Amino acid sequence: MNKKTIYIIVAAVVMALLAGMGVLIYSLHKSNEENRQMLELAEMDKREMENEYENFARQYNEMKTQINNDSLMAQLEREQQRTQELLEELRRTKSNDAAEIARLKKELATMRSVLKSFVAEIDSLNRLNTQLNAENENLRQQQAAQQQEITALSSEKATLTDKVAIASVLDATGISILAKNKKGKAAKKVADVKQFQVTFNIARNVTAAAGVRTIYMRIIKPTNDVAGAAGTFLYESTQVEYTARRDIEYNGEETPVTIYWDVNEMLVAGQYRIALFADGNNIGNGSINFEK
Repeated sequence: MNKKTIYIIVAAVVMALLAGMGVLIYSLHKSNEENRQMLELAEMDKREMENEYENFARQYNEMKTQINNDSLMAQLEREQQRTQELLEELRRTKSNDAAEIARLKKELATMRSVLKSFVAEIDSLNRLNTQLNAENENLRQQQAAQQQEITALSSEKATLTDKVAIASVLDATGISILAKNKKGKAAKKVADVKQFQVTFNIARNVTAAAGVRTIYMRIIKPTNDVAGAAGTFLYESTQVEYTARRDIEYNGEETPVTIYWDVNEMLVAGQYRIALFADGNNIGNGSINFEK
């Protein structure tokens, strides 16, 4: 083999080697590029997973503000803690750790399912609470309406009671006052008066309760003192003196009554006012004048 041939063979070998190296270099470059792209995709995938874990943690926080159920609150806190732990594990994991990334992605799918179940349960509870609140408001309105009705009925009853009380007050009619002398005749001068005779009728009243009634008579002298002052009775929250009294049996029909007072003190000329009372009410009045 001559030198020329040897040169040709060596050149061919060198060319082949160069071509092979070029192919190898190209392949290595292509492989490195593909690996770089895969690493970028893995890093992006990891960031997306981190974002989703963080979003889950925020949603658990928001859900805890929407409930007041202790049992459900405890479950949410446990799941939120678990989410936080998985997030920390994910942050410590390298992007190229395919096995660990795959495990955490599986955990993420589980967490997503759990979160959806909580959302559904809280929505159901909120709808129930809304319904209960509406029912409570309706009940409150019904109770308010009933209370208004009760108040109106009580007011009406009080008004009717007052009307009945007013209607049942006794009324003394036909009041006649006779001042007698010692012979039982009408006395014209005050010095001759020995007895007062007051006659009247208790008018018919079907609303008044039947039974024994005490009629009090006050004789007011010209000096505004009460004549006789035999005792006291209650009138408008005050104990007042009376001159004489008489118990009668009243059955709702017109009842004649006469009350006497024997003079036992010095009288003066002027007007003597007669006031009649029963059941704490002033039921009639009259007067008589005397000369000296």
